[in-house]
Amino acid sequence: MGSISRILIIGATGDIGRHVAKASVALGHPTYLLVRDSPASAKPERAQLLDSFKASGANILNGSLEDHASLVEAVKKVDVVISTVGSLQIETQVNIIKAIKEVGTVKRFFPSEFGNDVDNVNAVEPAKSVFQVKAKIRREIEAAGIPYTYVSSNCFAGYFLPNLGQVGLTAPPRDKVVILGDGNAKVVYVKEEDVGTFTIKAVDDPRTLNKTLYLRLPANTLSFNELVALWEKKIDKTLEKVYVPEEGVLNLIAETPFPANIGIAIGHSIFVKGDQTNFEIGPNGVEASQLYPDVKYTTVDEYLSKFL
Repeated sequence: MGSISRILIIGATGDIGRHVAKASVALGHPTYLLVRDSPASAKPERAQLLDSFKASGANILNGSLEDHASLVEAVKKVDVVISTVGSLQIETQVNIIKAIKEVGTVKRFFPSEFGNDVDNVNAVEPAKSVFQVKAKIRREIEAAGIPYTYVSSNCFAGYFLPNLGQVGLTAPPRDKVVILGDGNAKVVYVKEEDVGTFTIKAVDDPRTLNKTLYLRLPANTLSFNELVALWEKKIDKTLEKVYVPEEGVLNLIAETPFPANIGIAIGHSIFVKGDQTNFEIGPNGVEASQLYPDVKYTTVDEYLSKFL
């Protein structure tokens, strides 16, 4: 695959960015992290994280998406740019696109995606608008002629599995579970560390150039009913199941104030409509576990065992 690319990660202290950054360093890439503040001026947890990155060999660069000059200087140092910015900064990625276009030497841009494939969703508002913003960034990248890879990593295991998506719980339920829809839609759960590894694996891979990289890991693709059954087997107990039909989910979205209803609307897309798996991966997509069978990802079965 040629030489190892130098990587710039924007948003490296975030929930997914930290795992992408760790994987970049672990897999031997010269790694640059664009951060707003130095370790000395950051909050304690963030400062500790930045110090750990620095100790592992990452290069810390000060700058922001709003500071064009700092962005251009950072982009000049690398071959690949990976954005892991949070939802409130998705639109601001147009500034990254401008900087990449100006520098002209970037071989690949990974915009902040890491969820559903936004070009294959049947979402209702307000999730529909959230997905449209990501889709708009895709179109901007394509119009600018920038080489890209979109990472569709589906559900973060660390977000959904510790409580099986049950509001207010900090551990998987042991009495009752609420299930959106009929529980039969197939959903994919991926541990955040594995998202980082698969993302960095794709950086220098010509097979992922101008493609969507789907993390449809076979052992981690389960319906909610299958997920509950797996948990029931582990705790040797049958849970009471409360099914919320689609109409009930839509009513809940309508009755819940914004922005709290965004999560419910995304849940509708994933668990009711089955938007992570209800389409075939076409010629513009590739599947991560098929490309990188050497990656030993954490299975849902293994992940749930830690809650016993």
